Amino acid sequence: MLVSDPGVVKAGLVEPIRKDIQAKRGETVLFSQITADSRDVDCAKGVEVARDFGADVLIAVGGGSVIDTAKCIATILTNGGQPGDWYGFDKLKKYPAPLIAIPTTAGTGSEVTTCAIVTNSATRVKECIQDAKLAPSVALVDPEMTLSVPPLLTAATGMDALCHAVEAYTCTLSNPLTDIFAQKAISIIARWLEDAYAIGSDLEARIQMSLGCLLGGYAFSNADTSGIHCMAESLGGLYDTPHGIACSIFLPFVTEFNIPADPQKHADVASAMGVDILGLSLEEGAMKGVEAMHKLCANLGIPRLKDLGYVKEADFPELARRAAQNVSADSNARKAGEEEYLELYRKAYKS
Repeated sequence: MLVSDPGVVKAGLVEPIRKDIQAKRGETVLFSQITADSRDVDCAKGVEVARDFGADVLIAVGGGSVIDTAKCIATILTNGGQPGDWYGFDKLKKYPAPLIAIPTTAGTGSEVTTCAIVTNSATRVKECIQDAKLAPSVALVDPEMTLSVPPLLTAATGMDALCHAVEAYTCTLSNPLTDIFAQKAISIIARWLEDAYAIGSDLEARIQMSLGCLLGGYAFSNADTSGIHCMAESLGGLYDTPHGIACSIFLPFVTEFNIPADPQKHADVASAMGVDILGLSLEEGAMKGVEAMHKLCANLGIPRLKDLGYVKEADFPELARRAAQNVSADSNARKAGEEEYLELYRKAYKS
């Protein structure tokens, strides 16, 4: 079964793959009823289609929502139950059905991660299925698949990849191996994202962004994300804000908040982004990195929180509560609870 979404299908990226598979392996079925964020109801529909057809291998062609949906479908095909039965850590009893992931964006790194983010339609909370068994069987990362991605989506997904790398490097679960992947990912993305955004047909920029995304995926999947994703997933769950946009908005604010917890690592982030911090204190160098993040968001046309229009200040306490309860909250470099997240939402909104 091919798993994709309407936009990717319309772009013509699925049909050549489907035809090739059918010529070599026989009949296929396409499931493309997937919304912008992977949802439990989409996953359940996909399971029905797969079971009715008798699919035993899944091929996901799309961005993070598509690949995460396919991961959830693959999980239920072998483990049974409903999506909600598998939220949490290391719950899978059996390996999911074999999954080949073909990413069409350079952002989530889901093609190499051991997690799937699924929105609970009833609670509007983004839940996480995390298990080493969940990593796709094969990842086919072809940068040419990303050439048709429009500028703002290129920016948003690229910033998501940058957030993965920054958080993997600075979170409390970082380790020497993930640090290597994370630092390299930061340097690649900071160097090439604006080029990919400005000229979508720049194949070298697309190649580098696909590599940076993949390295960031390796890094955070073996360390963790932290405060940026806690805030972004809360916002996305409540308002359906595109994930990459939400992460971009909070990246500089959470990074600045976290500097006192580890000035050295945050100065390293600035240096990896290409910022000249020679002669500066660690704190000063780290703040130069925050300035570079703000500038990058502006150059990429990322909207500010208040520019989204639908965000209500009255919802900030609920957003802060959800952020504090996120599965990655304990991994943040600096301890943060509801009060701290509330202040960060307010700061981002006023900026």
